[in-house]
Formats: sequence, structure tokens, C-alpha cells
Amino acid sequence: MVKIIECIPNFSEGRREEIIEGLAGVARGVAGVTLLDYSADASHNRSVFTLMGDPEGIKTAAIALAKFAAEHIDLTRHEGEHPRMGATDVIPFVPIKGATMADCIAIAREVGETLAREVKIPVFLYEEAATKETRRNLATVRKGQFEGMAKKLAKAEWKPDFGDCAPHPTAGVTAVGARMPLIAFNVNLSTSDVKIADNIAKVVRGSGGGLKYCKGIGILLEERNIAQVSMNMVNYEGTPLYRAVELIKAEAKRYGVHVIGTELIGLAPVKALVDSAEYYLQLEDFDYGKQVLENHLW
Repeated sequence: MVKIIECIPNFSEGRREEIIEGLAGVARGVAGVTLLDYSADASHNRSVFTLMGDPEGIKTAAIALAKFAAEHIDLTRHEGEHPRMGATDVIPFVPIKGATMADCIAIAREVGETLAREVKIPVFLYEEAATKETRRNLATVRKGQFEGMAKKLAKAEWKPDFGDCAPHPTAGVTAVGARMPLIAFNVNLSTSDVKIADNIAKVVRGSGGGLKYCKGIGILLEERNIAQVSMNMVNYEGTPLYRAVELIKAEAKRYGVHVIGTELIGLAPVKALVDSAEYYLQLEDFDYGKQVLENHLW
């Protein structure tokens, strides 16, 4: 059976078009890999790429992209709203068809070892590939960001899984992992007060006692002068998108603001969108398997 694996590398560059297009060119040049989507955000100063391919191709693409990023992205000059610790900040692998989580874990380890050996970038393994329970959560691994990584890596408990105990001077540190599909989903608010967005994010995210499978932070979109609750939905069935939207709406009322729009970054499983459509349309006795036309075409 053919194995298909998805890779969603995140790069700390969302403003220089020539670098973003350069990354896209690298991805398109790898045999056995398809570049499905890529998008950049100037406020976050971050770009997200979605690739799909066979195990060998996807591994080759991830390494080539990280090498290009290390050559062209200097974190000593980087500023942006999104937390980051590396030029290539994170590289997750996701099993799609014919592949298992074990396959993705093996690829994550191969890629991590190669980046440390050939590019001198320290690597942490996270999520399902993590070697320690304390490293499963990406937010915990990235805490301190690029500026705090030298001090962090000097601690025995934060010795990288691969590479030296010091960050690359300009490319920082990279997290490589294996996980199930994640949806990057943002909610925009009718205010420029980022403190309000941050307060709402604290209530909504699972670590604050909110939605179990939601991670979130408050940021400011400078080009639009609006605050945003920026989220990662790590299990869209356990915590559907509409539930996050409705909770944010309820919390926003206490500050006299409202939701003015939402934003999907990269790709999402169709069921995640259909689940929200089912909720808002108040469909009765809806059968996803039988009543979605595309399911029959596929």
C-alpha cells in the first residue's frame, strides 16, 4: 500500500516575499512531494507550508526546506507576534493514508538527526515523537523563545534530543514531531486592545481550564489594528471549531467587543468545516457519510 504523509513546516518569515517564494520553490523541486498550500502573515512574521508525499520525498523536502531557511532567515533580526525559537520553528509529520504514527515518528527522528548533524541546529522531538513527557507540548518546548534558548539549553533537563547544547547563532532551535491533524484557526475581535484577546485566550485554551483540545494566545494584527485570538485546535472532533467561536463570543461580551471574523491558516479536514456547518444550520438527523456529495465522489 502506498504511504502518504503530510508535513506542515512553519517558518519565521512572513514579510519578505522573495524568501517565502524561495521556500515554495524548494518544496516544488522535490520528487514525490506536492506543495498543497502555503500562506504568510506579516503581523505574525511567519509562514505555514503544507506538503504531502511519500515517506522518502517528504523527509527530503523537510530537510531541504530547513537548510534553505537556515541560510536566509536570521532570528537576531526577527520580530513578530507569533512565538518562535527557530528559523524553521516546527516540523510536524502527520499520517494521512497507508502510513502509521510509527512511520511519522521514525521520519521525525531521521530529520531531527540530519538537521543537527548537517546544519548544526539543535532539535527537540515533540508530541508523539517526544522522548520525554515534558516535551510533548510544543508551547513548553518553545517557552523562552529564541532569545532565551541559550540559557534554556544549558540546563541538563533541556539537553536537545539531537545537536549541541547551544542554539544555532541565527537559525535557533527546531522542534520536529509527529501528530494527528491540527487546525490553525484564528478569531478576530472588534478592538485593538491585545490584552482583551489575551484574557479571552487564557479562558478558552485547555491549559486555562477551557476547551480541552485548544491552545491559544492573544496577538495584535498591526496592519489591521485589531486584536486576535490565535489558536491551534489539536483535536477538531474533541473540540470543534464552532465551540471555540461561541465561547470567544461569550467572553468578548464582558469587554464590550464582538467577533468580526475568523481565519483558517493552511488546510483543514473537510469534516471540521462540515461539523460547524451542521451546528450553525441546525441540521436535523444529518449523516455526514451519506449526505456530503464529495464523500461519494471520493
